[in-house]
Amino acid sequence: MRRSLLLSLAVLSFSTWPALAEFSDGKIVIGVMGDQSGVVADVGGPGSIVAAKLAVTDAGAIDGTPVEIVTADHQNKPDVASTIAREWFDQRGVDAIVDLPHSGVVFGLIPLATEKKRSLLISGAASTEITGRQCSPYVTHWTDDTYALAQGTAISLLDQGLKSWFFLTADYSFGHDLEDVAQQVVTERSGSVLGSARHPLGTADFSTLLIRARSSGAQVIALASAGSDTVNAIKQAGQFGIARSGQRLAALHAFVTDINSIGLETAQNLIISTGFYWDDNEQTRSFARRFFAIHGRMPTREQAGVYMSVLHYLKAARAAKSDDASAVNEQMRLMPVDRFGHEAHVQVNGRVTYDIGVYRVKMPTESKEPWDYYQHIATVPASVAFRPASASGCSLKAAKAQ
Repeated sequence: MRRSLLLSLAVLSFSTWPALAEFSDGKIVIGVMGDQSGVVADVGGPGSIVAAKLAVTDAGAIDGTPVEIVTADHQNKPDVASTIAREWFDQRGVDAIVDLPHSGVVFGLIPLATEKKRSLLISGAASTEITGRQCSPYVTHWTDDTYALAQGTAISLLDQGLKSWFFLTADYSFGHDLEDVAQQVVTERSGSVLGSARHPLGTADFSTLLIRARSSGAQVIALASAGSDTVNAIKQAGQFGIARSGQRLAALHAFVTDINSIGLETAQNLIISTGFYWDDNEQTRSFARRFFAIHGRMPTREQAGVYMSVLHYLKAARAAKSDDASAVNEQMRLMPVDRFGHEAHVQVNGRVTYDIGVYRVKMPTESKEPWDYYQHIATVPASVAFRPASASGCSLKAAKAQ
């Protein structure tokens, strides 16, 4: 009888112990992969490494398990990225890759990460297909996609009574996606599209296209482009005096670093939508000033996305007591995201949803300090800014972590 009682107590005691943490290789390894020296290094690049390191510091101890960060430049080449990722997964024990500013790179890595059961935390690429037809239970998307950017800008300006639009569109899938979503919003809300003009990637001279846009009489000239195309178009629109003529210039995809390089004199009154601006609240300012002290620039939404994704990943690993990708991704989808004081959520397809801010670029006389560039003019709620998972094209069964 006594022996039976002792055995029962032993079983009870064992069953109530907390589960032991299980981390492969006795550590968590996070790879920051991005453009470290090329055309988009300014918005991600070395700043994304800084953001990841800040997140590791802020996450604190993960059951005594050390967190290691490795870095690489994928040169915006899918084949280079795949070679690096395979070596990271097979030889270096990398558990998650973050940043990834190139959609072609991402689409090349999704099958590999799914096969190897490793996590991708994407903050650079903007294609909706990442959490659409290309979705994976091991992939999460942390920053604004083309749908959210176009929705936010179009809804805000239409609500202000700006009903007629003209599009200057980069002639590849990214630009087409931005234009298509914005046009749909315009027509659904009784607006009109007076014309559009497409231009090759890397266009230097927008003069002919801007003359067409100005001659259309459209209230809004929307730039469906990115990077140097957007910057060049904004600069030349300033030279043509488009804003002074009463037309509104809206960049459907732009970063605070773009405005810093253009200058307020030229960029003033430009309309921009973004899910992150460094001066939004006390939490964004606190993070941004720590980031600035190290990097010498305020963070972009891509760099902020790296910080949030790494922090949430590590919280999920702590909750799962494991770096197993299935367990961690399931926890990531269950746990609310602390997005600089605002709650965000991870849909079953991996899409992180949050409110989108719409901003007007300040005039030089309105700016009170360096990097004081935006005035908030509207908020588009998450439920409107992002597609529901059921409408994303992603199989919900495929998107659920197993």
